[in-house]
Amino acid sequence: MASPCTSALGRVHPGRRALITVVGALCVALAPLPALAAPTEEPTSSAEAAALIAARGHDLEVLTEEFNTARETLLTDQAAAAAAAAAVTDAQAALTAAQGQVVDVARSAYTGNQLSSLEAMLTSDSADQLVDRVGTLETIADHSNSVLGTAQAANEAAAAAEKAASETAAAAADQVERVAAQQADLQSQIAEYQADYDRLSAEEKAAALAAAAAAHAAEQEAAASASASSSSATSSGSSSASSSGGGSSTPAPAPSTPIVASSGAAQTAVDTAMAQRGKPYVWAASGPGSYDCSGLMQYAYKAAGISLPHSSAMQSRMGQAVSRADLRPGDMIFFYSPVSHVGMYIGNGQMVHAPTSGDVVKVASIDVMGSITAMRRLAG
Repeated sequence: MASPCTSALGRVHPGRRALITVVGALCVALAPLPALAAPTEEPTSSAEAAALIAARGHDLEVLTEEFNTARETLLTDQAAAAAAAAAVTDAQAALTAAQGQVVDVARSAYTGNQLSSLEAMLTSDSADQLVDRVGTLETIADHSNSVLGTAQAANEAAAAAEKAASETAAAAADQVERVAAQQADLQSQIAEYQADYDRLSAEEKAAALAAAAAAHAAEQEAAASASASSSSATSSGSSSASSSGGGSSTPAPAPSTPIVASSGAAQTAVDTAMAQRGKPYVWAASGPGSYDCSGLMQYAYKAAGISLPHSSAMQSRMGQAVSRADLRPGDMIFFYSPVSHVGMYIGNGQMVHAPTSGDVVKVASIDVMGSITAMRRLAG
């Protein structure tokens, strides 16, 4: 089935090829959104709930970058639609002017300023003069038809371009809305799993306390008959209680020495990104109070005078490719396929990034996210 863009372009006058090219560039197919699993999992421990939260958090980050790309596309398509509407106004004005020209020629002929074919025949002194006069009249008519035809073709082409651009912008807006709806669904799932985690964690803590109390009572009873055995049991209970507390993941320590980039722009970007540490991850945010991964890169490089789109996928195609061995502070490192996460290299195998929902901007190993998809340099 033909797309709206294809059907609109099919009606454009062949003489307006340049305009067709512009409109054709707008007709970019929007990728279908990934299907999301229903929240059917029922975690039976806080560890399982935490794993589900992490999985849904990554899904949300992927969708966030889909949203960012869709939003950037929408802005471009809306600007193109506005330009196409302005072209229609210009084309209509040109058509009106051409019609006025033809009317003026016709009026001159009617009032006697120009000969009609009959008058040319009656007033000509010879056959050659008649042929010359009739030829002149035909030339005038052909010119008038050409002026009208060109203006009419331009008007039709501009109208077709405006229709195609408007349809493309509407499709981009629909894509933004659909991604946002899926984001809301994922956030709801994350909230459910977070509630499960809190509940299960509380239950597990209560169970651990009960087990510790029972162990303590047993130790006291044993102490009455054998103090040596009681001492051994107490030591064992203490060890058991201390091992029941879960550990927490912490960010990598910040560099102990100043980060030195190879250019002024890269230095500014690194310093700006590092200054955002501790600020929360919020999807589609680009500062200054909160960020998502590509929003942090956009904010940091804007301070360095370099404009980036708010999309990790789009950012991964900018600048020049570099190898891992050639990474310098300020380079951007991209993860997953398709790209859905980005961080900024700061040296010594570390990067600063906005990790995921529920986390904050922090320093981490460049290997913490898994396989690296691309590495790009924008400055220096």
